Amino acid sequence: MEALYLLIPMSTVLVFLAIWVFFRASDSGQFDDLEGPALRILHDDDGVVAVAPDDTVLR
Repeated sequence: MEALYLLIPMSTVLVFLAIWVFFRASDSGQFDDLEGPALRILHDDDGVVAVAPDDTVLR
């Protein structure tokens, strides 16, 4: 029972710390563009041009 006197304040502090971290990340723009970096890797734009044997340019 005495452990609750320690665990309840610690859990309250932990919840407020998690809320503070979330709002700090939200204010810094961490969640503004969730799809852009995931799609950017699919649009590989290295500038490498391949030439097929029949002289057609492949990208």
